[in-house]
Amino acid sequence: MNVIRIEPFQTPSAFDRLAKEWNALLRRSAMDTVFLTPAYQRTWWRHLGQGDLLILVAREDGELVGLAPLFAVGREEQRTLQTVGCVEVSDYLDWVLAPGREEEVLAALLDFLGASLSWSALDLCNVHRDSPTLALLPALASRHRWSVRTEVQEVCPVVDLPGTWEAYLASLGRKDRHELRRKMRRAEAMEDLRWYIVGPEHDLEAEVEAFLHLMAVSTPEKAAFLTPPMRAFFHELAQVAYGAGWLQLAFLEVEERRLAAYFNFVYDNRVLVYNSGLDWEAYPNLGAGIVLTGFLIRQAIAEGREAYDFLRGSEPYKYRLGGKDVTVHRILIERDG
Repeated sequence: MNVIRIEPFQTPSAFDRLAKEWNALLRRSAMDTVFLTPAYQRTWWRHLGQGDLLILVAREDGELVGLAPLFAVGREEQRTLQTVGCVEVSDYLDWVLAPGREEEVLAALLDFLGASLSWSALDLCNVHRDSPTLALLPALASRHRWSVRTEVQEVCPVVDLPGTWEAYLASLGRKDRHELRRKMRRAEAMEDLRWYIVGPEHDLEAEVEAFLHLMAVSTPEKAAFLTPPMRAFFHELAQVAYGAGWLQLAFLEVEERRLAAYFNFVYDNRVLVYNSGLDWEAYPNLGAGIVLTGFLIRQAIAEGREAYDFLRGSEPYKYRLGGKDVTVHRILIERDG
């Protein structure tokens, strides 16, 4: 009988060293998401990581069957282990598990954690409601006599896209459908209005800087959020995502003044709305953010995308545009003694 063996990696070089087989396993897993790619995780760790990196790799007869990208914070004996990416800017996180082998791999990872490391809590954030980890990990942890608590952490409104734009409009409430149509028609009638997605003809660095400017002027909270490390993270993430073909950086402008922008990912045939920027002072009656979202949803439908995922947050506009809540959960495991 083959045994699942766990090997810890503690240096950032592991993201690149494991990338090929990590990506292959992720694509097969139940919870494939851009936030668990080694490219995203490496970028997050470089700019926003703290504490001690601990990537646990599970192999059976040499084959990769599981991966838990963790980091540890706190003093010895009181350390908390979290998933790389927790918590603020990574909307879906998990451990990467071979399909059909999730329970065995999770059990092996917990056995390793229980026998080999000093820690007091395992705090996993933003675990999708459909995750095998959420379904299986609490019971497995209880076998070790550890205390386990799960809770809904946030909601992610998601629009399941139909085959046509008219079918999408028909799915909205009457008032919301009327408002979206009215705003988009008014915008399309403006002679100097245009929207675009950043491509090879653009200077990506300059476009990201323009996006960050729009983010900063959106709200005081977003301005405070954009610390120097966070700005550097966005710049590198844009380069990484663009190179991988995931980036959808979109702008709406009138007379060459940028009014709204979205930093999205297109991954696994879904559009993920990662962050946004809006100039509230220019053309306040236009509804620039809604107009640009409408254009992007219409394009996503034309391209045959499966879903338009607004990611974490319960802002009202997401529901007016058809979002239905998907929950993400926190799993907190505390180790007695």
